Amino acid sequence: MRSHLEHDYTQYVAARLPRLHTIAYQLIGDRHRADDAVQDALTALYQRWGRIREVNNLDAYVHTMVVRAVLSDRRRFWARVQLWGSPPEEPAGPPEHPAVEQRMVLRQALRALPEGQRTVLVLRFLCDLPVEEVAAVLGLSEGTVKSQTSHGLKALRRLAVLKDGVR
Repeated sequence: MRSHLEHDYTQYVAARLPRLHTIAYQLIGDRHRADDAVQDALTALYQRWGRIREVNNLDAYVHTMVVRAVLSDRRRFWARVQLWGSPPEEPAGPPEHPAVEQRMVLRQALRALPEGQRTVLVLRFLCDLPVEEVAAVLGLSEGTVKSQTSHGLKALRRLAVLKDGVR
């Protein structure tokens, strides 16, 4: 790749890497597998970078690549293998900032949702994609995306109510 293209690629990735990792982490729930999915997507992006000018919305295109890498990761047999007997311990102590606690609660609630609902909610609200694009990325009908969104939000509200002890 020519040096100016490499420079453009590096600048693009550096600016968006935290967001891409956040998207992958919200979908997978595991930092290492999220890193792998983002790396797979960015490797494919690097290979196509010279032709990337053909893409109208580069950010949406890259988000789609990350989501597809996540979905591909879920299909791999080795992704289901855990090499430890129990999950790693969560860090002890109170969160340093109230927003941290809110994010932790949201992550926990998202992990409790079925895969389809979690994926749709992350794409709709974290990636801010419209229903049409989410349907295209996941290969679903718009009606299915809308119902998955509705059911997922209802489940998140129910989980929030149960967490607060209000019934």
